[in-house]
Amino acid sequence: MPLRRSLPLPRRARTVAFAPSTAGVVGAVMLVAAGCTGTTGEPRSAGATPVASAPARLWPDRAPAPQPPPDKTGQDGPSPLPGLPRVPSGNIRTLDALAVVKAQIAEDARHHAPAFDKATERKINQCGDEPRHCPVRAPEYQDLTHDGKDELIVGIEGAEHTLAVWAYMLRGGVVNRILDTAGTPLSVEVSDGDVIMREPTGSPGYEMRTVHAWDERRQTMEIRTMEFDQKVSSPAPERTPSPGHTS
Repeated sequence: MPLRRSLPLPRRARTVAFAPSTAGVVGAVMLVAAGCTGTTGEPRSAGATPVASAPARLWPDRAPAPQPPPDKTGQDGPSPLPGLPRVPSGNIRTLDALAVVKAQIAEDARHHAPAFDKATERKINQCGDEPRHCPVRAPEYQDLTHDGKDELIVGIEGAEHTLAVWAYMLRGGVVNRILDTAGTPLSVEVSDGDVIMREPTGSPGYEMRTVHAWDERRQTMEIRTMEFDQKVSSPAPERTPSPGHTS
């Protein structure tokens, strides 16, 4: 980091004649000069500007912790979702969001990695008969990949006030999951393609802010920012029961 240099000392104040000198003008100039430089007319320094220093590493003689092995449980690239029809039109809005959720649950079961408990799964399977108690929220559509096309975002309410947020895109007409995250959010929003989740913390006046952004290289939504932030979210309104999905 380049060092910050001290600011140069101000030069002696100089007057500029706008009109023939008069006693009033001279007096005003003297007052301004005195206010800037002191009663003696000499410039006064405000002191040296503090110089930025490099971080001081503590315990430099100690070896760092070994790097953990790569996480094999996370999503590595877009995940094609079997069990759904192809969408040649490229319009993901033509898909039944509830069908997508059920296909994802079935795929997770084949990999012995269920996202929900059995009680939540039963509620999802009963969404057609009991839409008022359906834990699948109405689908949202946003351009997350910056290609001018909408992606599908679904939210599924689980136990302990958790919310799973899944996002899907179409690749060659095939449905692919590009986001798999969950939390206990105060709010979820999309800004310029970024999915932002705010969650409560144990620190009064603060909340956790997690930002998932599109990674062009990996072709998935990756965590870009995770930080404590000052609380800005207002309490979420009480949820009004909805059908849970639309076509």
